[in-house]
Amino acid sequence: MKASTRKRLHFLSPAWWGPGVVMAVVIGFAWHWAQVRWPYLLAPLSDIFGLLRDEPRFFLTQAWVTLREALIGLGIGFVVAFVLAILISELPIARRAIMPVAVVLNVTPLVAIAPALVVAFGFGPAPKLILTSLICFFPILINTATGLRTVPKQVLQVYETVNASRWEVLRYLRIPGSLPYVFAALQIVFPLSIIGAVVAELNAAGSNAGLGTTIQVATSLSRLSTVWAAIFVLALMGSLLLLFVTIVERRVLHWQESRQNT
Repeated sequence: MKASTRKRLHFLSPAWWGPGVVMAVVIGFAWHWAQVRWPYLLAPLSDIFGLLRDEPRFFLTQAWVTLREALIGLGIGFVVAFVLAILISELPIARRAIMPVAVVLNVTPLVAIAPALVVAFGFGPAPKLILTSLICFFPILINTATGLRTVPKQVLQVYETVNASRWEVLRYLRIPGSLPYVFAALQIVFPLSIIGAVVAELNAAGSNAGLGTTIQVATSLSRLSTVWAAIFVLALMGSLLLLFVTIVERRVLHWQESRQNT
C-alpha cells in the first residue's frame, strides 16, 4: 500500500479522530455545567452557534477585517525583524545597538501606547498595524538571529576553504539553516498576530469594524452570545493559521525530515 494511501486511511481511524471528539464532548458538558452556574459569564452553546448560523456574513466580514490587519501587521513585523536579525548576526556593533532597544520594546506594555499611536497616526488602520507589528516583532527577531548564528563549525570551515564570500555564506548556509527557527517563530506569531489585531481594535479609538470592535460593542450592550461567538471565530482563525504554518513548514523543510530519518 502506498504511503499516501496509508496516510489517508490513518485520518479515518478512530484512534486519530476519537480523542478529539471525546475532548469536544467533555468540553461541551463542562461548558453547559459552568454556564448554568455562571449565566452572566458564559452564554449557552446553542445561542452561540445559532448566532453563527444565522449571521454568517456579519461574522465573516468582521473576521476578514481582523485577519487583514493581523496579516499585514505580521508581514511588516516579519520583514523588519528579519532584516535586523541579519544585521545582528553579521555585525557585532549592530547587535550591541539593536538588542537593548528590542528588549526594552519587548517588555514595554504595548497596549499602553495605543492611544499615543492614535494621536500620531489618526483613526485609520495605521495604529492597529503598528501595534500588531510590534507584538510580532520580538519573537521573529530572536528566533531568526539565533538560527542565523547556529551554523555547524565544520560546514562553515568548508565554506571558508573555498573562499566563499560573506554573502554566499549568508545566502547558501545561514539563511537556509535558520528556516527551522523562523518557522518556530511563525508558529508563535501567526496566532499572536490575531491577538495583536484584537488588542489594537479594543484599545485604539476609532475602530468601526473587526472582531475586537464587535466584542467591545456587544459587551457594552450585554450581548453575551455575540461576545462568545466572536471569540469562537477568533479561536478558529488562530487554529487555522497555526495549521497553515505547520503545513507550509512540512513542505519547505521536508529535506530536514528526510535527513533526520536517514
